[in-house]
Amino acid sequence: QVQLVESGGGLVQPGGSLRLSCVASVSIASINAMGWYRQGPGKQRELVALINRGGSTGLADSVKGRFTASRDNAKNTVYLHMNSLKPEDTAVYYCNANTMQGIVWGQGTQVTVSS
Repeated sequence: QVQLVESGGGLVQPGGSLRLSCVASVSIASINAMGWYRQGPGKQRELVALINRGGSTGLADSVKGRFTASRDNAKNTVYLHMNSLKPEDTAVYYCNANTMQGIVWGQGTQVTVSS
């Protein structure tokens, strides 16, 4: 069973940056797609970024130009690089993997953007 562990969240001021990490318990080289989702207070979980096995990425319109996603297969890690953070980016951020055994979620990491 694949396990995912996110880290890197915290409190940051508007305009600041954070880098989230998601470490998998298995090699991610064989995982077709991994993603970052978030769920803000009182909101539904939404897709933020997808990254496929080849490293191609897709981003939600709300974060384009501010966030990027990347993966390091050697470290079994995917990253979410977040710049120019806004209060509306406040949410629990979850890592997700589409594996042969099904969809796997991490436990989430809290990001709070506030002055």
